[in-house]
Amino acid sequence: MFEVSSEIQFCYGHRLLNYSGKCRHLHGHNGKAIITLAGESLDERGMLVDFGDLKRTVSQWIDDHLDHRMVLCERDPMVKILRDAGEPLYLIPENPTAENIAKLIYEKTVEVGLPVIQVGLWETAKNYAVYRERKV
Repeated sequence: MFEVSSEIQFCYGHRLLNYSGKCRHLHGHNGKAIITLAGESLDERGMLVDFGDLKRTVSQWIDDHLDHRMVLCERDPMVKILRDAGEPLYLIPENPTAENIAKLIYEKTVEVGLPVIQVGLWETAKNYAVYRERKV
């Protein structure tokens, strides 16, 4: 089994609904996604995946949709206020936790056809969440 990983750094803001700690307030992070791909064989170039393909697809999607945006739950009452103010938003159906953002990036990586096995998201230098699908 071959594995490769790529790190994508981006900045985003969020807040958590139904949460009593500091993260209930709007705030930002310098996030880092670690995308791990795996497969049994290499292509004719000796590569599992060209890192350039990952950059053109997933990294570009993160840059276009998450970087320097507020990632909010679509039910967040701040959505209307921020939208009316012209702020860039990315809305998800769940609370925008590190776990759910890691899952979102995983799903986007699957959509572009890359053999992803897991996505980790460093929300801070000390806090890391991982999403991987359970294989049955």
